[in-house]
Amino acid sequence: MKNFDETIAEKGLELPLVEEFYSLQGEGYHTGKAAYFIRIGGCDIGCRWCDSKVSWNPNIHPLVPIDIIVSNALKTPANSVVVTGGEPSLFNLKPLTDKLKVHGIKTFIETAGAKELTGTWDWICLSPKRQNPPFEKYYEIADELKVIVHDDEDYRWAEETSKKVTNRCKLYLQSEWSRYEQNIPSIVDYVKSYPKWNVSLQAHKFMHIP
Repeated sequence: MKNFDETIAEKGLELPLVEEFYSLQGEGYHTGKAAYFIRIGGCDIGCRWCDSKVSWNPNIHPLVPIDIIVSNALKTPANSVVVTGGEPSLFNLKPLTDKLKVHGIKTFIETAGAKELTGTWDWICLSPKRQNPPFEKYYEIADELKVIVHDDEDYRWAEETSKKVTNRCKLYLQSEWSRYEQNIPSIVDYVKSYPKWNVSLQAHKFMHIP
């Protein structure tokens, strides 16, 4: 992330905005629910199978004041906002969540947990990555654990991480999208064998919506 401005990240008053849109949640526990999505640029994890590589470099996305982002969200009927990336924990998100909370908006985040978490959150989806494991405290606060399955080694990683989260945390396995046809039979068999897990489908892609 060349030229990444840490001062801007620390202040959190502007964010490199990849996209924002009103749609339905397509993954995990809240699948099918309406939400406003805020995708922030910047990621230092770099999963080879990532389907949002355009979000990796924060410097190619416009810095947008959070007041404008919040105003855009309020133009929709959304009662919840999902902050994703990239890796949103790179930024101080307290100013953003504070402004959303003033309007009674529920705040959800999806993060790999590789940086300290800021902000106030109603739902934390932890999607940990093997090459850059999360801070231990994320396991205590995660509402949802979503492990992306690319190959068989990810099942081992899923089990390792599932032992660290609390009993209230919802557990999901989700195929990496480009390997869906190849992976879904084994994921189904795995969940049938270990029913503490649930299958997460990228439902928005099947519905052809953002």
